[in-house]
Amino acid sequence: MILSGLLLALGATLTAAPGAQAATDVQAVADALKKNPVYVDDAASAQLSAADANALADKIKKADKPVFVAVLPASFPGRDDLFRDLRTATGVTGVYAIRLGDRFDAKADGSVLSGNAVRNLSSLVQGEDAKSQLNDFVDQALPQTRGSAPASWGGSAGDDGGVPVAALVGLGAVVVAGGAGAYAIARTKRRRREEEQREALEKLRVVVDEDITAFGEELDRLDFHPAEAGADDAMRADYERSLDAYEKAKSFMASAERPEQVRAVTQALEDGRFSLALLAARREGRPLPERRAPCFFDPRHGPSVKDAEWTPAGGASREVPVCAADAVRLADGDDPMARTVVTDSGERRPYWEAGPAYGPWAGGYFGGGMLPGLLVGTMLGTMMASPAYAAGYGSGYGDFGAGAGYEGGDVSGADFSAGDFGGGDFGGGGFGGGGDFGGGF
Repeated sequence: MILSGLLLALGATLTAAPGAQAATDVQAVADALKKNPVYVDDAASAQLSAADANALADKIKKADKPVFVAVLPASFPGRDDLFRDLRTATGVTGVYAIRLGDRFDAKADGSVLSGNAVRNLSSLVQGEDAKSQLNDFVDQALPQTRGSAPASWGGSAGDDGGVPVAALVGLGAVVVAGGAGAYAIARTKRRRREEEQREALEKLRVVVDEDITAFGEELDRLDFHPAEAGADDAMRADYERSLDAYEKAKSFMASAERPEQVRAVTQALEDGRFSLALLAARREGRPLPERRAPCFFDPRHGPSVKDAEWTPAGGASREVPVCAADAVRLADGDDPMARTVVTDSGERRPYWEAGPAYGPWAGGYFGGGMLPGLLVGTMLGTMMASPAYAAGYGSGYGDFGAGAGYEGGDVSGADFSAGDFGGGDFGGGGFGGGGDFGGGF
C-alpha cells in the first residue's frame, strides 16, 4: 500500500501539466511558477492547451533559463501592478512573460535581460495567437537570457503517462538525486559569490573609513558652536544635518553586508559636506552655493565649483566637476590631486583606473545618471557597464548596469528595484508593441 501510494503520488507529479490551473490571486500564480515555468489559469485554458503548455515548459527547462510564462484571463485582478506583484511574490530573478486575455507583455530583471531587449522582443510577437506568441517570445528570449533556471523547478514537465512502475521508481530516485545536486550547486555558487562580495566589501571598507575619518576631522576643525554669537536657526540646522550625516555614514558602513550598500554611506557623506558648505557661506556672509556634485578627482575636496575639461589616459575628453584647487591645476596643465586606491595588483592608482569594487563608492557620490558620462572609456566605467558587474556588485551606481547583485534564477525575495525590472507594463497606454513602454514602473 505504501509503495502504491508513493507511485501514485510520483505519477501525479510527473503527469501534472503546467496548464489548466485555477488561480484566485497573484500569490497562487507565483506559487505555481516556483514549481514550473509555465502557468495557465483555468479561466484561460482555451488559449493554450495542457500539451502545448507542457511542451513550452520543457523547452524552457531544457534551456536551463529563468523564463516564466503565465496565461491569465483578461479579468485577472490587479492588472496595473501585476508584473511587480508577481515578481515580488515569486521572489526569483528572471524574465516574466504574461498573456493577459488577448494582450501580451513582459518584464525582466536587468541582470537577466535588458529592458530594451524585453520591449523589442515583446513588440516582435504582438498580434499572434497565444501558442505562437508565447513560443516565439520564448525562442527569442532564451538565447539572450542570463543566469540559470531556479532549482525549485526540478525535471521535465512532459506527460509521462504509461511509464512502467520500475521506470517511475528509478525516475523518482533520479529526481531526488538531481534535486539534491541542483541544491548543492546552487549553494556552492551562492557561497562563492558571497565570498567575492565580502572581499569586495573589505576593499571598500578601507576607502570608506578614510572618507568618514576625513569628514569627522572637518567637523572637528569647524569650530562652530550652536550658541555662539551670530548663529541663527539656519546655521544650526546646517550643522545638525552635517552631524546627522556623519552618524548615518558610520551606521550605514557598520551594517553594510554587500558592496552595493556602500552607496548609502557616500551619499550621506556628500549630503554632510554640502551642509558644511552652506554653513560656511552663512557664517561668512557669502551667497549660498548651488548644489553641485563633489570634486570628481577626490570627493573629499568637497562640492565642485565648476566643470572643467579633462582627458583620461587613452580616453576622450569630457567635462568633470572640479573643486577650485583642481580647476587651477588643470588650467596650469598640471595633474589634479586624484584619489588613489589599492588595485588588485597591490599598487595605488586613481579610483577610475582601479577594480570594479570601487563602483559603489563612486556611485554614492555621483549618482543620478552623472557617473556614466564621467567614467566612460575608463577602466572602472567599462567594468561597470558590463552585465557581469551588475550581477557581482549590484546596480544603481549612477545608472550603470542593472540587477541587485542577484543572477538569473536566484531567490532575491522582494529585494529588487522596480526601475531595474524593465520591459512593458499593463498599466497605461501603449500596451503591446509600438508604444513607449518606458524602463520601469
